[in-house]
Amino acid sequence: MIYRSKRFITIFFIFCLPASGFTQETVQIIVLPFEIHAKDNLSYLQHEIPRLIKNQLKQEGAVVQEPPIADDVYWRRKIEGVEDIRRLGISHGSDYVLWGSLTRVGQKFSLDARLLKSFADSGPDVFFLEGEGIETLISVVKRLARNVGMKLFKRQRIAKIVIAGNRRIEADAIMRRIKTEPGEILVPKKLSDDLKSIYSMGYFDDIRIEAQDSPEGKIIIFRVKEKQTVRRIRFKGNKKFDDEDLLEALTIKTGSILNIFQIQRNIQRIEEMYREKNYHNVKISYDIKELDNNQADIRFTIQEGEKVQIKRISFVGNRAFSDKKLKGIMKTSEKGFFSWLTSSGDLNKEDLKQDIAKLTAFYQNKGYIQAKIGEPQIKYEGNWIFITIKIDEGPRFRVRKVDITGDLMRDKAELISNLKIIKEDYFNREILRRDVLTLTDIYSDEGFAYAEITPQVNRDFENLAVDIIFVAKKGKPVYFEKIIITGNTKTRDKVIRRQLKVYEQELFSGKRLKQGIRNLYRLDYFEEIKVDTLKGSAEDKMILKIDVKEKPTGAFSVGGGYSSVEDLFFVASISQRNLFGRGQILNVRGEISGRTTRFIIRFTEPWLFDIPLSAGVDVYNWSRDWDLYVKDSIGGAVRLGYPLFNYTRGFLTYNFDRADIRDITDDAPVSIKELVGINITSSITGRMRYDSRDKIFLPTQGSDHSAAIEYAGLGGDVGFVKLTGNTGWYIPLFLGTTGFVHGAGGWVQESTGKVLPDYEKFFLGGINTVRGYDWRDIALKDPDGAKIGGEKFVQFNLEYIFPIYKKAGLMGLVFSDAGNVYASDEDVDLGDLFYGVGGGIRWYSPMGPIRLEWGYPVNPDDDMRQKGRFEFSMGGAF
Repeated sequence: MIYRSKRFITIFFIFCLPASGFTQETVQIIVLPFEIHAKDNLSYLQHEIPRLIKNQLKQEGAVVQEPPIADDVYWRRKIEGVEDIRRLGISHGSDYVLWGSLTRVGQKFSLDARLLKSFADSGPDVFFLEGEGIETLISVVKRLARNVGMKLFKRQRIAKIVIAGNRRIEADAIMRRIKTEPGEILVPKKLSDDLKSIYSMGYFDDIRIEAQDSPEGKIIIFRVKEKQTVRRIRFKGNKKFDDEDLLEALTIKTGSILNIFQIQRNIQRIEEMYREKNYHNVKISYDIKELDNNQADIRFTIQEGEKVQIKRISFVGNRAFSDKKLKGIMKTSEKGFFSWLTSSGDLNKEDLKQDIAKLTAFYQNKGYIQAKIGEPQIKYEGNWIFITIKIDEGPRFRVRKVDITGDLMRDKAELISNLKIIKEDYFNREILRRDVLTLTDIYSDEGFAYAEITPQVNRDFENLAVDIIFVAKKGKPVYFEKIIITGNTKTRDKVIRRQLKVYEQELFSGKRLKQGIRNLYRLDYFEEIKVDTLKGSAEDKMILKIDVKEKPTGAFSVGGGYSSVEDLFFVASISQRNLFGRGQILNVRGEISGRTTRFIIRFTEPWLFDIPLSAGVDVYNWSRDWDLYVKDSIGGAVRLGYPLFNYTRGFLTYNFDRADIRDITDDAPVSIKELVGINITSSITGRMRYDSRDKIFLPTQGSDHSAAIEYAGLGGDVGFVKLTGNTGWYIPLFLGTTGFVHGAGGWVQESTGKVLPDYEKFFLGGINTVRGYDWRDIALKDPDGAKIGGEKFVQFNLEYIFPIYKKAGLMGLVFSDAGNVYASDEDVDLGDLFYGVGGGIRWYSPMGPIRLEWGYPVNPDDDMRQKGRFEFSMGGAF
């Protein structure tokens, strides 16, 4: 006999010659009640034993007949001998009749059975089996039934099972799927199940089962034909996705088994990719090219169709707000003229889901407490999408009364004065949420870390008003039991702890904790900071756990540009902001151009004597060709700084500079000619700085202000008084954008009996002052036309910073700059400024901060550059 399986699990049974198979004929049989010989009452077995035998024979394919006498326990009284039993079988057309008896003596029993062929003259075949313990009777009866089945169907036992035709798939792997075992009776149904099990492995195109005779019984051969393997996968017609994108999405890989069902599933995966990009009319087919060595190539042919976009967004039920107003809240939008640039009209179901939440929040923030926004109905028609959103606005509720009850830790009026909801005419859920946070912060600042503020909103449907009652439960005051710092492999614990504003065994303060965490971010040592507050050893104790992820704090930065004064210039620096993990700062910087060479080393200890007293030392060597003269300087500075109040530090710096003025040209200003030779500058500077920026590079909020006064004349040849100041504001705007407003100004005057050199005066122009103009190009001119510094200056900068790829730290900006310098006898004229405009990108790259900006001079003088210019600064981290 041969079983064969084709693709798609189509199975055929072919019955062949006895040498190669076996034939199963329909056999009809009558099973009579068994006689029971036992001391115990086991009469129930007269029908139970025949029932078990009948069930087994039915499973093996026999047809069991049920004449009335087959249910008669007294059938022997009506039938006297074998011939009467034979006539019984003939009269009912049955091929065989089976009867027998059970004899039990003690715990042992025996089964005697006889099988008589109705249409023959031979006597009955006798079967005899023994057992011990009535609990083993069922298994003995089944053995009897199998033996009878072998006689009925002329079956043989299986001598051996062989796997043939496999090349890649191991025979052992196939054998594990076969339940038939050598020594068993050959049962066609069981072999059929084995064939299906092997086919379900998914590795075969064709499976045959062959049966061969042997002296020991039948040899069963499972002859398999393995499926082809995939040599190459190709695509045709894809424009939206590259081949690499499609290959990455497939579960079929080169070298995998060719499986039709898997190909169909992968077509669905590709279709889903296109639908996510709104190509809902995509059609994908495939063809298989068969190759030698049982290999094949698959080619997917893709008809992308037109992109399906949103034609119209409709609202049903909105009365208070227009469709235009509601569409403005949503990120999902209808296709516009610039859809190719803005992606308007694209359907993103996750964005649409968020839009429904936004609309719900919008209504609830406008007093419509009961507003309900239905699930959007999306309809596809050709290349267009139509979205309908149903709205049930409900009534609008005014805010009538606001109160606070419960554990009041301050005067009620004072607490209510901190709430914003009292200023709202209509109920606003977002304002209410913020007020809850405000009250929670007030309580937490007093040590009640687990205070609960629960707003109760009582609605008056008749008057369409709400009364809001904040219920406060302060709980017990909580103390910091322990502060645990983890994740810092380089930065020392004390460097982190000294930035925190909270301490162990101290009363909890949410405000100071937030300030401390902000200080840690401002250090810029950490890529990520996680703060957990855990229950301590008692209800009034808390464990503060701070887990940090460090990032590189060393940087190698390079920058450069071009100017008519410096030609090409190059700047490089190596810095470490967290030297040896102690928080110390070391910076080595070099500048080289056609006219300048400068090297400087700066070292800062931010916590001298473990108090917030910063101390630093600078040493430099600077040579500069100023066209009219050359200045070679060697000098340094000693710096001290101390925090005065929040975000504010005071600084005191002593500067010493030894300058050699040489190679003075004949047309140089008199002030320079007077300085030929060695000039000593000894000065002291006092400065105060307020800095609340959230980040050093690319801040999004906060401000940075400073004011300084420098006095030179503590010995030496140079003497002056210089005042400078600047202010900068970072203002968070909308959609992750930031506005930056900056202003700066300065004044310098010669002190009695000393000189004020040109290099201590003010110049503007370049990437850090007025962009679009060359470095130091905005200056005064002496009577001979040479550029000299001014005794006064003003500078203004306005920037709009927007995210390009925020996750990667890539930001874009547009700017407008203005500024000018003035002589000591001139008034500052804000109507006489040089303007520059432009744009650029800033990127906090893995190598460090990068700036690339282009500025255009709006109103340059005739001797200034008339065209725009690029300037850049790049960095690398280590």
